[in-house]
Amino acid sequence: MRKARIALTAVLVTTFGLGLTACGGDSKDAATEKESPAATAPTPEQESPSADSSENAGGDAQPAGDVTAPGAGLKVGDKAVLPFEYAKKKGTLAITVTAIDKGAEADMSQFGARAKGLTPYFIKMKVENVGDTDLSRAYVQLRGLLDGGQSTGVSLIGDIPGKCDKESAPAEFGKGASFETCSLAASRSGDVTGAEFDEGDAYSDKPVIWTTG
Repeated sequence: MRKARIALTAVLVTTFGLGLTACGGDSKDAATEKESPAATAPTPEQESPSADSSENAGGDAQPAGDVTAPGAGLKVGDKAVLPFEYAKKKGTLAITVTAIDKGAEADMSQFGARAKGLTPYFIKMKVENVGDTDLSRAYVQLRGLLDGGQSTGVSLIGDIPGKCDKESAPAEFGKGASFETCSLAASRSGDVTGAEFDEGDAYSDKPVIWTTG
């Protein structure tokens, strides 16, 4: 399973942005402070679907009752069944957040001096393909939330090897296949106790949220 370049974008409530890109395991770590929020540009993999991406382009036609409703509140350990699109292929994933682990400020050292004061949190999950579309190489990103549901105000690109490894789906990721991955969050102002899925029109305003409490 290869390591994918990832990007997490959010509406920032502070002016901090961190960046780490991984390509073949070798990267230059960097952290930059942004004066205003900006969406991260899509990675090459997002921009260029695979050659067979047109296959199953119609995706799964899932009845509304088969997927988790927008705005649903879940607990860590619960499974959400969600429509998912990657490289113009539409399918259905079952996502289970298995843990939200608190790291140490020292774990952020690879991001440089601008990460001082930030505490990382590791949102770990299991992802299973429960639809009929092969979503090979897809990756899933969840955003961390503070206690009470507020945004952390921090935008991250990257992972922390050995503690929060961002993994993509395998080259063949058909129905019944699964993999484990991790989304990296960080906070300067409180504990991260939740994670949200907000991809797609139905969930952008009403995300599915998992909480530890």
